[in-house]
Amino acid sequence: MTSGLGLPTLTPPVAQAPVPTDERDSALLPTYARAPITIAGGEGTELIDDEGRRYLDFTSGIAVNALGYGDPGLLAAMHAAVDAGPAHVSNLFHSRPGEELAQWLVDHSFASRVFLCNSGAEANEGAFKFARRWGRSLGPAKNEIVALRGAFHGRLFASLAATDRPGYRAPFRPLAGGISIAERDIATLETVLRADTVTALIVEPVQGEGGVRVLDPGFLRELRALTAERRVALILDEIQCGLGRTGTLFAYERAGIEPDLLTIAKPMAGGLPMGAILLSAEIAAAVETGDHGTTFGGGPFVAAVARYVVQRLADPALLASVRDNGAWLGAALAALAGSDEGAVRAVRGIGLMWGLDVREPASAIVTRAREQGLLLLTAGTHTLRLLPPLTVTRAELERGVTILRDVLSKPLEKQ
Repeated sequence: MTSGLGLPTLTPPVAQAPVPTDERDSALLPTYARAPITIAGGEGTELIDDEGRRYLDFTSGIAVNALGYGDPGLLAAMHAAVDAGPAHVSNLFHSRPGEELAQWLVDHSFASRVFLCNSGAEANEGAFKFARRWGRSLGPAKNEIVALRGAFHGRLFASLAATDRPGYRAPFRPLAGGISIAERDIATLETVLRADTVTALIVEPVQGEGGVRVLDPGFLRELRALTAERRVALILDEIQCGLGRTGTLFAYERAGIEPDLLTIAKPMAGGLPMGAILLSAEIAAAVETGDHGTTFGGGPFVAAVARYVVQRLADPALLASVRDNGAWLGAALAALAGSDEGAVRAVRGIGLMWGLDVREPASAIVTRAREQGLLLLTAGTHTLRLLPPLTVTRAELERGVTILRDVLSKPLEKQ
């Protein structure tokens, strides 16, 4: 069917069939253990399923939806980006949104140059390449990359080799070579980084998937001094903990240091796929035309939206709210850990990024919380993870903690 202009017209959609909640019935490859609900909408800090039930969302799409759902400014930025021009032009040409976004990131960080890409794992893979490119300028054997125990840097081949999750790694061996994992202590790293073959150390200032482990600012300062002394590039992976999540625009700010490379992604474009690698002047100088590329990275539509989002996430009032609400949430969670039930063994976190070590399987608590209208994440077999939108209110935090307290007071065997 065509319109009077000869263009195809859209046929009305057929009645929607229920979305399969059993992975065996879905056309999608079953690589995820999805919850048995179908999300149809969202508003503020709540998600809404296709039956109209609302859930207080303390997952933020795994730290992506920092501005929550239906944010008017974000929606306006998306509409403006659609109206402004083509969604994609490729990196064969300049486009203003990507240039402006990169310049904004340079102006608000240590960086001299920026590479725009599509995801966090892709950002880390690119950072590894740039670090090796720089290392080659210091010596042909300087190519090894070191990650820390508890790290999660992605599931592509190089980033998977730097990820300390045996279950993720085992089915895909042999992994990319020249990448190893070291213990999280200075004595070990002093020995490991002494080798002339090491070109980079990659570190998450807060290990999210690894149990929400906040690396001490003093430890980060020691790492910066050690890597500078040994001529090793320090890569900070802030894909989950960056862009306001800890109460500062970048997590490295709390330690008073600057990395050589920084990777960011998750909340960067408000739910649209975007990542970035920020490079110091020295690292950038080693990268030549043709060394790396991406088809979609930095496209004008996504870059225009990201420019709006990063400006919002840098707002001092928002960051102050994250710090204040994060301190309240940390104290409330610590109170849960000190309760008589003994369901919580430890609490760790900063800003609006918290982990609770629990006695029973974390997945069981996630299920019970969802049934009570609260969405949570796991970060290991016995760790819950809380990542509410950065726009969450104190009242919503209080409501979430109340639900969590109730869920924790009723262990699985008592249900």
